[in-house]
Amino acid sequence: MERVLVIAAHPDDEVLGMGATIAKYSSQGAEVALLIVTDGSTAQYSKSDDLQGIILTKKEETKKCADVLGIKSIYYGELPDMRLDVTPHIEVNAVIEHVISDFKPSVVYTHFSGDVNRDHRCVYESTLVACRPVEGQCVKKVFAYSVPSSTEWNAQIKDAIFTPNWYEDISEYREAKYQAFSCYVTELRPFPHPRSVEYLKAVDSAEGLKVGVAAAESFILLRSIT
Repeated sequence: MERVLVIAAHPDDEVLGMGATIAKYSSQGAEVALLIVTDGSTAQYSKSDDLQGIILTKKEETKKCADVLGIKSIYYGELPDMRLDVTPHIEVNAVIEHVISDFKPSVVYTHFSGDVNRDHRCVYESTLVACRPVEGQCVKKVFAYSVPSSTEWNAQIKDAIFTPNWYEDISEYREAKYQAFSCYVTELRPFPHPRSVEYLKAVDSAEGLKVGVAAAESFILLRSIT
């Protein structure tokens, strides 16, 4: 049985970036785990009187989303939101290394290196460290996914443009993605914001048209060992 680890900096990155592919893996018998590296709230809600309550609410939303997509295990890194760039690199590495050691995935998905969000870029860098191809490494494939409201918002210049070389046909699984994203009530925004179901439908259809299917999610294959 294939074991797939999806690494996300924040709650909702996983479903925005690859929710339908997760549902596809699950339906085909793979065991999928999710790692949320940060608490996803300390920066956005720093002035709230109920920060811990908000963090708990987001965890509940993540669990509901995971149930829809078929994710079996959720890990929480609990690192500070929007502060990974000032968190020692070795600490971010350790969070990911611990989960890889515990779950032992053969396939790992992580953020794109050119995202406008610095947390995403830090997670990408630490994922490559944790998945380095040393003797005994269980990870055989590493992919990067894009996140609406982060990947396309960076300047469209060299090294910041997401250039996929791998497409997943999600025509049969996209509705699960939209249902799952709707579980993140705290993150939903009105169209045409990228964090809206209508936006995701448009992007998935556009990606599908590139490869002749009704809907697709695209990725960058970073490494494959066969």
